[in-house]
Amino acid sequence: MTLSLANAALLIIDVQQGFEDPFWGRRNNPEAEDNIVRLLQAWRARNWPVIHVQHRSQLADSPLNPSMPGYALKEEVQPLAGETLITKQVNSAFIGTRLEELLRQQEITTLAIVGLMTNHCVETTTRMAGNLGFLTYLVGDATATFDRVGPDGKLYRAEDIHAISLASIHEEFAQVVTTEEVLIAAQVEQ
Repeated sequence: MTLSLANAALLIIDVQQGFEDPFWGRRNNPEAEDNIVRLLQAWRARNWPVIHVQHRSQLADSPLNPSMPGYALKEEVQPLAGETLITKQVNSAFIGTRLEELLRQQEITTLAIVGLMTNHCVETTTRMAGNLGFLTYLVGDATATFDRVGPDGKLYRAEDIHAISLASIHEEFAQVVTTEEVLIAAQVEQ
């Protein structure tokens, strides 16, 4: 697959300390943050746009509530001067924020999306990005999620939820790609 990263921004969703909290349970893909950092370094080396998204939970007991230490972004993805930080209160980074307006103003037409959680904020934002007409790449190995119990009481493993989420999005709302594929494409776009 050939990727085009012309006019591309890296969109880093909800890589917050609160996702280390035992509240969430067991997680898949412990390498997600390492892959996000690799992509972030590539974007910064090329002076390409980076947009950080931070979830501002309204639930008082959520690890992502602004009153909790878990609200903070993880150290390895702290925004640098000139990088945009968007805060959101719902799953989509486009709802109740200036994200679309900022992307259009900067003539960004392509998004490489990474972050937490695959089947929640990452998936919702990716679907909307595709619907809004952005060329959208979801970097599957730079996302992760957690085990969940369904309404039937059955435990669904994070690996399965992650895989199904990626399969649902692929070639419908976005192209699901790997970190390596994006890094190779970045070398070509230099």
